[in-house]
Amino acid sequence: MKLLILSFYYHPDLSAGSFRTSALVKALLEQLPADAQVELITTLPNRYSSFTNDAPEYEEHPQLIVHRVALPAHQSGMIDQSKAFLSYARGVLKIAKGKQYDLVYATSSRLMTAALGAFAARRLRASLYLDIRDIFVDTIKDVLPRKVTMFLKPVFSLLESWTIRSADKVNLVSAGFLPYFKSRYPKQQFSLFTNGIDDVFIQAQPEDDVASGQGVLDVVYAGNMGEGQGLHTIIPSLAKRFEGRLRFRLIGDGGRRKQLADSLAAAGCTNVELLAPVNRDALIYEYMAADVLFLHLNDHDAFRKVLPSKLFEYAALGKPIWAGVAGYASEFVNTNISNAVTFSPCCAEEAVKSFEQLQLRTVARADFVEHFSRVNIMKDMASDVMASAGRA
Repeated sequence: MKLLILSFYYHPDLSAGSFRTSALVKALLEQLPADAQVELITTLPNRYSSFTNDAPEYEEHPQLIVHRVALPAHQSGMIDQSKAFLSYARGVLKIAKGKQYDLVYATSSRLMTAALGAFAARRLRASLYLDIRDIFVDTIKDVLPRKVTMFLKPVFSLLESWTIRSADKVNLVSAGFLPYFKSRYPKQQFSLFTNGIDDVFIQAQPEDDVASGQGVLDVVYAGNMGEGQGLHTIIPSLAKRFEGRLRFRLIGDGGRRKQLADSLAAAGCTNVELLAPVNRDALIYEYMAADVLFLHLNDHDAFRKVLPSKLFEYAALGKPIWAGVAGYASEFVNTNISNAVTFSPCCAEEAVKSFEQLQLRTVARADFVEHFSRVNIMKDMASDVMASAGRA
């Protein structure tokens, strides 16, 4: 059995896709027959231009080969990202050419890696397993100008249809995606293996409840700062309202970081720090030092279906969670995570009211951590992937 895995991000890069694929590969290696092999094609670390982490272009381990494709320098713009993906696609097709695989697995948030997986599987005459982490066709109407969307949406709708119909099995990372895909592709097989909590966060979970300190409290956000997160629409207003009570530490980078910085300056905010992306060890330290963990998604219809991976690591650390999310994510938080509140995205008034409902203390969430352990989720997903390969 030979598996080809396509993931634009992989360890040591910083992204949900990287963490997810790294955990799946580990689970696969623990279950593969002795004569089986995984070949992974990814990119050299590139998630943030402001954060670099060296990694070899080629790695060979027992039952695992990793290829990392070098990309041209790029930022968060659509043109730069398109050029970067084309470099990756050329690298994938070149590396895989002439080889035989039982299954192609592709994990994708913006559809294109999934489409590349479908093309590669057809070309290599292999089965196809897709892991879908976003609904790109649904998202573009909210994040791109209307004139651009009118042109691109029909094109990407056709591409999505061909890609999903090409797969032997499709996993959806959020149950909120299921109505969309089921209505369009009723004959497709779907599974629901969500994101989960990595061991490094499980090991750092609190054992006891501890009250927050007195004085000015630290609110921490860590992650992307793009249109999808919409921090520029909410943080300046919140920071001004909580001057003298809260200090915001925002860690990360992204396409809207400069706009966020400009908005903070225009509002005269003095209680917000913008910090560069950090590795996981430093990130856990920031989480543990925080009094409250903050999350926000922009007020777009597409984001009512997603389940942010950030929620899982936040919840594991036991801190109060202050989340501006709607739809499925809000339902998930309110059902599954204790001492967490939600408010309507981009609504500062609701955000202020919801904050007052938080208990300012660290609480152990042992049941949640056990249920959503990434190791356990990926063990089950690895078995599902291997079963699909066995049916090739």
